[in-house]
Amino acid sequence: MKKALKIIGISLLIIFLLLLAIPFVFQSKIKDIVKQTINNNLNAHVEFSDVNLSFIKSFPQAQVDVNDLVITNFEPFKDEKLATAKSISLNMSIKELFKKASEGPIVINEIYLDEALVILKTNKFGDTNFDIAKKSEETTTETPQDTTKGFSLDVKDYAITNSALTYLDESSNTTFYITELNHSGKGTFSGDVSELDTNTSARVSFSMDSTEYLSNNDIKLDALIDLDLTNSKYTFKENKAYINQLPLEFQGYVQLLENGQEVDITFENPGSDFKDFLAVVPKEYSKNIENVETSGNFKINGMVKGLVSEKTIPQLDINVLSNNASFKYPDLPKRVQDISINVAIKNNTGNVDDTYVNISTLNFKIDQDMFKSSATLKNLTTNMLVNANIDGVLNLSNLTKAYPIELEKELSGILKGKLHTAFDMNAIETNAYERIKNDGSVSVTDFVFSSEDIVNPIHIKKADMTFNPGTVSLNHFEAKTGSSDLNAKGSIKNLLGFLLSDKNLQGNFNVDSNMFKVSDFMVESATAEAKNNKTSSDEESLKIPAFLDCTLYADAKHVVYDNLDLKNVKGTLVIKDQQATLSNLTSNIFDGQLAVNGNVSTKSDTPTFDLNLGADNFDISKSFKDLDLLQALAPIAKVLKGKLNSTINLKGNLDEEFSPDLASISGDAFAELLTSDINTEDSKLLSSLNGILGFVDFNKLNLKDLKTKLNFNNGNVDIKPFNIKYEDIDIQVSGAHNFNKTMNYGVVFNVPAKYLGSDINRLIGKINDPEVNKIAIPVTANITGTFTNPSIKTDLSSSVTTLTKKLIDIEKQKLLNQGSNAIKDLLGGISNNNNSQSQNQTTSDTTKTNSTNNNNAVQQGVKNVLGGLLNKKNNSKKEDSIN
Repeated sequence: MKKALKIIGISLLIIFLLLLAIPFVFQSKIKDIVKQTINNNLNAHVEFSDVNLSFIKSFPQAQVDVNDLVITNFEPFKDEKLATAKSISLNMSIKELFKKASEGPIVINEIYLDEALVILKTNKFGDTNFDIAKKSEETTTETPQDTTKGFSLDVKDYAITNSALTYLDESSNTTFYITELNHSGKGTFSGDVSELDTNTSARVSFSMDSTEYLSNNDIKLDALIDLDLTNSKYTFKENKAYINQLPLEFQGYVQLLENGQEVDITFENPGSDFKDFLAVVPKEYSKNIENVETSGNFKINGMVKGLVSEKTIPQLDINVLSNNASFKYPDLPKRVQDISINVAIKNNTGNVDDTYVNISTLNFKIDQDMFKSSATLKNLTTNMLVNANIDGVLNLSNLTKAYPIELEKELSGILKGKLHTAFDMNAIETNAYERIKNDGSVSVTDFVFSSEDIVNPIHIKKADMTFNPGTVSLNHFEAKTGSSDLNAKGSIKNLLGFLLSDKNLQGNFNVDSNMFKVSDFMVESATAEAKNNKTSSDEESLKIPAFLDCTLYADAKHVVYDNLDLKNVKGTLVIKDQQATLSNLTSNIFDGQLAVNGNVSTKSDTPTFDLNLGADNFDISKSFKDLDLLQALAPIAKVLKGKLNSTINLKGNLDEEFSPDLASISGDAFAELLTSDINTEDSKLLSSLNGILGFVDFNKLNLKDLKTKLNFNNGNVDIKPFNIKYEDIDIQVSGAHNFNKTMNYGVVFNVPAKYLGSDINRLIGKINDPEVNKIAIPVTANITGTFTNPSIKTDLSSSVTTLTKKLIDIEKQKLLNQGSNAIKDLLGGISNNNNSQSQNQTTSDTTKTNSTNNNNAVQQGVKNVLGGLLNKKNNSKKEDSIN
């Protein structure tokens, strides 16, 4: 017995080791066979990371695991993924691994699919990415022994976990998403007739032609299905489904035919409690309905019967009914009552165009406010026809008191409406106003709107609209927010097109305001630290809404923007294609008048502007103090007092707060000073020039009627040369600066000789020639540095030397004619003058340092020239004696 047990134990051990080792021995071959088999049967590329074969995990069955499966399409969906799966596990008898295709289908006991993602596509040409099975004539010629030939499956038990399915149809603009899909099925297979027991749960979203019919709705389905494989007929026996929390029971069958599918299904909710209606509403909005108090009934039933083919759909008869119902949430104070619903979806012909929705009644009441509505929707798939009526009153504050709507800010106000509308969607899309029939009115009273996007709540005291064929008249609009008030009237051309399709909102409005503060409509500024830490990629500029296509005629008595106070603002604002165009906008500001024309665009990522500004009779000190742009263009102008006319053409970028980015702007400007005084004490530059150039008193410059032009680009400002005058001194200014206030200017003073010191004046007196008084020399001041810390260099010393030589040359010609006595007199005079100068130096016309330099230059010049004259005289005597 021991020997027998030993033999049996050794045999079992050998069998176990063989079962454990065989998969490893044939692992590589199995992987190649599986890959070759799949690729030979599909018009797609299949890859997976590994295939594992085990005889131990599910002994006596074999288990095959395929990991990280990826199926990639060929043309016309080249390199697009059709399907992926984290793992696929197959459980089957060992003999099924070696079955040939001619021996019948491979029987797989269990298939488990985990984390699969399938993307099904139909493009606008009708091509599908899921038709990847090779036709029989496309398969390669194979020997009868080739085991890689096509095969079929016979599955008994399967499960799909944590998976998703996406269907996209470009031709019909249809999208269908299934997420969080968990599905399992078990079959009792007996020949051609079998029974399949399935359980399914998922979230479903479905939209067609921009209309969303299901939005992440919970779906559950428990179905017992008879499978008649011979006749391709699938009969639903015991079935219960849940849409959100609404239970539905259904029965019927689906049969596959050569020209389509035959459908015959009926369904209804098993109960009749109105709570079933709340169960249709997604959980996010209906919240916990278990404790909701309800009364009245709710019934939904329907029939879908007929042929599904390329030309037909099944006939439909779906009805939703509720009478005298009510509900109240336990944590809310208000009850919704007198609810009546009568909705039918029908198709009696099987022609898709004959499907229609009839909402004969949709009524409810909150407190004493009754709301009634009805509508019919026909021709749903082509040019939908709409006929609707609305009549009722809504106290908006009661909505959140009766239904668990989560709003960031509480609603308030009274909405009243009585409206009839009839139109077809094509008329909306093409603005065929003659086919849009509107009649009625809507009003809003004491409506308060608040949002995180605005600083202050907007209180609409009253708004009245009258609906006319094709247009909506805004008869009255009165609102207030913060310190600002708004009154408007106008017309809206396509309100329905804006609400029901992707059309822009078109209209013309007259807008009046007594006080309009821009800050009342903007988000509060972030802290400086937050701004400094904010990266450029996070910055989002304000955007002009793309849906606006309207014209505003504005008349505001008082507009406050930042530190600017504008009065009597009038003009036209046209908003279209994310661009605001200003036409003839005028305003009183800085004791003058401002005119603006141009545009602001937010179409690109960085907002841009292109404006023409006209300043008429501006107060210079006020305007240059409050406008950063003017300070950047002409920093020196802040010391001026008087009036200014100017035209400025500029364009550039706007930052995230809609302020001009000074480094980006370019353009030109022309300025004319009407009257002006100067206060040099307010300017470091002018006070420095006063100290260096004593012959000019900059406080007394005559700037009246001064005209100058400048160009600016990339933060640099170029000043065209302009001339000003101080008494009888002509001054020319030219140069450039940038918005960082660094500068490089040249100022040329054409200075008469008499202003260059007492020595020059005495020399002129000795010459005693009226023409000499007309002599002037250019003195250049080169100015660099910044306006607050200037660096000034002049050529005053060299200019005085040049003048001295010029004067002595004139006098030299006189002396040649007067003889040596005159020369001695001149020398004596200069000597006396020098002595006198050393005792009583005068600084009235120039600074002390410059006077000393000038005296030295004059004395040296005189000595040099007169020394030449004397030497020439002595040489003449030598020549005479030799002769």
